[in-house]
Amino acid sequence: MNFALLSAFIPTFFFVSVTPGMCMTLAMTLGMTIGVKRALWMMLGELVGVAMVAILSAIGVAALLLNYPSVFVVLKYLGGAYLAYVGLQMWLSKGKMAIKADSEESKPASRVDLISQGFVTAIANPKGWAFFVALLPPFLDASHSLASQLIVLISIILTLEFICLLIYATGGRTLKSLLMQSGNVRIMNRIAGTLMIGVGVWLAIG
Repeated sequence: MNFALLSAFIPTFFFVSVTPGMCMTLAMTLGMTIGVKRALWMMLGELVGVAMVAILSAIGVAALLLNYPSVFVVLKYLGGAYLAYVGLQMWLSKGKMAIKADSEESKPASRVDLISQGFVTAIANPKGWAFFVALLPPFLDASHSLASQLIVLISIILTLEFICLLIYATGGRTLKSLLMQSGNVRIMNRIAGTLMIGVGVWLAIG
């Protein structure tokens, strides 16, 4: 691995990853509503999706998909509609991800639900594919093994992405702690629901 390229890649990708986007907004929203620990399941799905996008981009699949954007349409709209529906439920203080008052019983979202949210959000974003197509080639050295370089770069990508997801989820939990001091659960649900609906719309029209 070319260490000069690697030293440039790390800060470049960290800056891109920590910039607010769909996945980071989702992490903050779930950190606010279900806590950082349970949000880890969404992060798992998101990281699997990011790894898949990075690998497929590197082997050229993304070039084909970007030439035929209609491939993304169904997945984008279904994923966006699902996230918007979850957000609406949260806004109405209903559903598995809404914050419940202490007196209310709730059935938490399943691990599969959370993993699916993260995975769909990661793979259904055409901008993510375009980003990897543009970002990865400049950091690959033709004089070294492509496979070994991809292993190193994708490992770094997933590590930085996970760190950023944790930062946003922790920020959401902190925001919840501050706002819940007023005891108004409905306002918290509406804030979180609005963010979730925004992620859904962003995914659908992005």
